[in-house]
Amino acid sequence: MEILGFDHIVLSCRSVDDIVAFYRHVLGLDVGEERPGKWAIWFGGHKISLQDDAAKPTIAAGTLPGTGNFCLLSPTDVDEIAELLRAKGIEIVADGERLGATGPIRSIYFHDPEGNLVEIANQL
Repeated sequence: MEILGFDHIVLSCRSVDDIVAFYRHVLGLDVGEERPGKWAIWFGGHKISLQDDAAKPTIAAGTLPGTGNFCLLSPTDVDEIAELLRAKGIEIVADGERLGATGPIRSIYFHDPEGNLVEIANQL
């Protein structure tokens, strides 16, 4: 298995408005609504997705403000990676196609030993 780098990270927050203001006004980053109610921050080929309780998907239900999850890109097919992880006793909690930082991705999700949600994706 080879990992290329990050596609995006997700920040769970109490107030999306406060986080948007900080990244837009303090750091000068491009911040906007990716789709209604779903905010993101973009810089270079990277994205930080923002989620509060209203925008939190079911698979991220356990994340709290101050915690997060992240996505790694890989050229190795995610089905192959899922097989390798399952062989090591790791449960795949979700999979499917999503919108990544630079376009569509196909990904799998699992938890690390601390409970962090890890996503590994292939760019489509």
